[in-house]
Amino acid sequence: MVDLFLGKVLVKNNKDRDELDTEREIILRLQNKILMLFFGSGDCEKCQDFAPTLKTFFKKLTDEFYVERSAQLVLVYISLDSNEDQQDKFLKELPKRCLFLSFEDPYRHELCEMFEVQDLPRLVVLRPDCSVLSPNAVSEICTLGPDCFQNWQEGAELIDRNFMMNEDFDTGKMRSLTDPIRRLKYKVEDEKKNKKKRNDDDDDEDDGGGPWFVLAEINSNGGTVKAPDELPDTTGGLPEKGMDNETETLEFCLIGDE
Repeated sequence: MVDLFLGKVLVKNNKDRDELDTEREIILRLQNKILMLFFGSGDCEKCQDFAPTLKTFFKKLTDEFYVERSAQLVLVYISLDSNEDQQDKFLKELPKRCLFLSFEDPYRHELCEMFEVQDLPRLVVLRPDCSVLSPNAVSEICTLGPDCFQNWQEGAELIDRNFMMNEDFDTGKMRSLTDPIRRLKYKVEDEKKNKKKRNDDDDDEDDGGGPWFVLAEINSNGGTVKAPDELPDTTGGLPEKGMDNETETLEFCLIGDE
């Protein structure tokens, strides 16, 4: 797509009519983008009817008021107007972020022949490599609106340069502010455990490892843990609460030498 306009001058549809007239400016604006070539004319009634729909379509995909980041999309108006005043008047109906070729530029007519434009309006959608993605997307835009851009993006195999690198640190999935640190901690600990387990596999039979059980009584109201007499006190000297409260017996199962 960049090659299509190298050596040409593209004009911005703003008040100052800024020009993209260097190779670097053209590349920065068009590279890795889907290009829409809008062939139209101010004296074409169908073009006038389509212009508001195209403007809304383009704004909803590129204006930060509607989207978090601008879509990789460029609109170039290829004028078939009969005079420059008519072209300037029709440009006011188009998005300010669109580009156009000046009325004096004969390349407008070369593009018409290149894409065999006969009926207006005509909107040709091009992949970044200049191959045709849609020969005329007017009806598609009118029917689907901005949703059709996703189809173009997939069809063009466009490289999205705006994406998050690591899903593990997706803030939408965080349970707390320390969640990413905790995930890293457990990941490292799991790796250490797995390594230790592999090293200790041969020692399992010698150690007579196997399931064992511990019975303990715990106060149902959050009191002190009562370990059996044959086990060391695990309460850490917690203050005793009323032992006449109802108690529950819990059974814990620990596996081998973990």
